[in-house]
Amino acid sequence: MSTNGWRGKTAGAGTVVGVLIGAVVIWEGAVRLLGIQPILLPSPSIIVMEMIKIAPWLCEQTVYTVLETLAGFAMAVLFGVALAVLIVSSKLVEKTIYTLLVAFNSVPKVAVAPLFIVWMGTGASPKVAMALFIGIFAIVVDTVQGLRSVEPDMIDLARSLGGDRFQMLTKIRLYCALPSLFAGMKVAISLALVGAIIGEFVASSDGLGYVILTAEGNFDTPQIFAALVVLAVVGTIMFYAIDLTERACLPWHVSRRRD
Repeated sequence: MSTNGWRGKTAGAGTVVGVLIGAVVIWEGAVRLLGIQPILLPSPSIIVMEMIKIAPWLCEQTVYTVLETLAGFAMAVLFGVALAVLIVSSKLVEKTIYTLLVAFNSVPKVAVAPLFIVWMGTGASPKVAMALFIGIFAIVVDTVQGLRSVEPDMIDLARSLGGDRFQMLTKIRLYCALPSLFAGMKVAISLALVGAIIGEFVASSDGLGYVILTAEGNFDTPQIFAALVVLAVVGTIMFYAIDLTERACLPWHVSRRRD
């Protein structure tokens, strides 16, 4: 990367950090000047002290939620890509499974979570299932779009060279669908985290959702904000981890050439 590129990235990161610091300073000052009680809106300093106070327990619950999220996300990618391939390959599957998937995605996820608890118990399984259920739709839709975006001339050329359907799928369609798949994965990882938290809200004795529910029952607003801050940080890290993976895997894509 050129020197100008590094300077641009450094300046951009500095701007983001500056905006965040400014927002925290304004938040802290407003809470102090207006005399807002911590039970309504704690100041950033109180939230940080709360995070330090419960740091070991908070880290343990964070790991539990992250593992649920990653398990559900991995299953969403695996099953989502498989479903997308079936949808593109079969009109019958498109008219049945794809339509059912769209219908299920329209159902409020909070209404479905109790069913998963009834079916799978109160362990980690229903939370992983919720992460899978919420995240898979983005994977399927984006992958289908990517598989269908291959130029017809490329398919005709592969056929003229004797390529069969499996070869065209693995060496052309899936390769061309990678940018769309990564776009779906970026959305799905955030949705999977939301799904895991929803499952923890319904029934759980571990995880960041449990931390929030416990704090709510005790009217401990600083603890709620501490959990929310951790969730925001975890979600951001997961998103950019996929973005970095995309940069490494797709340096040839037009969206990455400017880097």
